[in-house]
Order: sequence, then structure tokens, then C-alpha cells
Amino acid sequence: MTYNITLLPGDGIGPEVITSARKVIEATGVSINWEIVEAGNDAIKKHGTPLPEFVIDSIRNNKIALKGPITTPVGKGFKSVNVRLRQELNLFANVRPIKSFEGIDSIHQNVDFVIVRENTEDLYAGIEHMVGEDAAESIKIITRKASERICKFAFELAKSQGRKKVTLVHKANIMKLSDGLFLESGKKCAKSYEDIQFEDIIVDAMSMKLVQFPQDYDIIVAPNLYGDILSDLSAGLIGGLGLAAGANIGHDIAVFEPIHGSALDISGKDMANPTSAILSGVMMLKHIGEYGSAMKIEDALAKVFRDKRYRTIDLGGDLGTKEFTQKIIDTM
Repeated sequence: MTYNITLLPGDGIGPEVITSARKVIEATGVSINWEIVEAGNDAIKKHGTPLPEFVIDSIRNNKIALKGPITTPVGKGFKSVNVRLRQELNLFANVRPIKSFEGIDSIHQNVDFVIVRENTEDLYAGIEHMVGEDAAESIKIITRKASERICKFAFELAKSQGRKKVTLVHKANIMKLSDGLFLESGKKCAKSYEDIQFEDIIVDAMSMKLVQFPQDYDIIVAPNLYGDILSDLSAGLIGGLGLAAGANIGHDIAVFEPIHGSALDISGKDMANPTSAILSGVMMLKHIGEYGSAMKIEDALAKVFRDKRYRTIDLGGDLGTKEFTQKIIDTM
């Protein structure tokens, strides 16, 4: 079977790490017809917009996409392409597995949990405006429908992966209506999954406990902003953003991407760690049912990481992007 998949190289190091992921995926023998489209800086130069309509159409048609990081201007400029994609395609669930690798120096070992983040609401809805000249106002939106949907997704993920606990993160002690609604939705959903333990925790306490005891968690579900922050914090526990993958999942469409940024300072220098992009490809393969190919890549990565001779520059080694990629392929 041949799969039609949209490929967005992205900005900065995006084309390098996405090329690596593509080569590793193809080395497993899975047959993919890649439809390559541009978004981000290259799209602005050619089409006058960072997210042309044909990009969205391609993803809608193919249902699956592998995407590189896309630069978002800070404080001004165009709206985040990532946020627009999630909203336009209703990719309501952001899924970020956090799993430590044997052989990688990190704060904790034996870490294995997943952060499930609501992807369409909260402060990331982007509804903000100036109030006069000296104040800005941003609106936080939490709806019952989206909250119940993401909580159900988290419990179903726990069930499918054989996990025993779902932890809901909130700040309902202060934001009693918005976060209170999210918490209420989680408690309601938990009643339908009696075999799975449910707990809730305030986000600041969660930040501390993740740093101290990350092994205590299975599935963490959170509103958009908290989930975003906790995802990057958690990546730091296992060695950094270069080792963590991500997916944005809707009812019938899924976009997979490395969780790091475009790193313009090392773009084109063969210095980027492609592991996050490769792991995103692994998530994609599992999503389309190619578990054998996914396991080949996971096993090869594990073997390479156990041998401390093979490290990219960010992990203290001297391998470039291309050489590390080839090592993974050779190990398969």
C-alpha cells in the first residue's frame, strides 16, 4: 500500500531534519507518495502569505502531514502558522510523548508519560486587543465541548496504551469559571473510565512535581497554555527538545512535527539533531498502522543512543545531521 502524505519542510533547520526523517522512514520500506508544499518564510516570498490555501487543501485531502518547524514572529507580524493549522483543520489534541533514552544523560531516567494538550482554545485563540494606548487585553476561552472532547481523548489514549492514570492540570483555585469548567469536564469524563485512576493538580504544583517525580505520571491532560509550557519543561527532563516529538490530531486529520523551533542560527550548518523529527515520523507511522516500520526506527534509535560514541552536537558529540541520520539507517 502506498500512502499519500503532505510534507512541509518548514523554516530554518526544518528542511534538514525533515529530510532526515523522510530518509529514515523510507529506509524501513514503507511506500509513501510525498506531496511537498511550502509554508512559512518561503511561502511568504513566493505567495505573499505564510500559509497558502493550497497547503490546507493538501492536508485535508491526504489526512496526514509531516511538518517541519515554522518561524513565528515575536510581538508583531503574522499569526502563528501552527495555531492557524490547528484551528483551520480542527486539530484539537496536541500529543507529546515524553520518554527517556538509555544512554542519554538527563535529569531523570525511566521517564515515560504523555502530555495531551487542548489545542484550539484558551489564550491561544488569539483574541486580544489594545484598551487605549497603555493596556492590552487577551481573552481566555474554555468551552465545555472542547474540554470534554480533550478529556475523553486523554482517557481513550490511556486505555489504548494500557496506562493506569490520567492527571488533569488546572488553576481552578484562581480562575474558577474557566479552569473550573475544564476541571468539571475532566471529573465528568472520568466517571466513564472506572478502571483508570483520575487525579487533578494545580499547574504550579505540577511544575514542581514533574521536576521531582516524573515517573509518577502516565497521561497528563491540560488546557492549551499550561500544556505548552509543561511540554517543554518535560522535554528538558529527558535531554531537551531535540529528543521529543509531537502530533496534532483531529477527528480524521493528523499533523506530526518536531517540537523544537526553526533554530535559524544553525540553519544549513549540518548541526541540527533530527531525532525529534524522526520520532515524529515514528508517531506518524503508528497512526497509519505501520507498527513494524515504527518499531524498526525506535529500536535503531535506542541502539545508537546506548552507544555513547554516536551523539549529535547538542548532546555533546560531534556527529552532524546527515551522519547521525545515516547511522540510524545503517543500524536498522
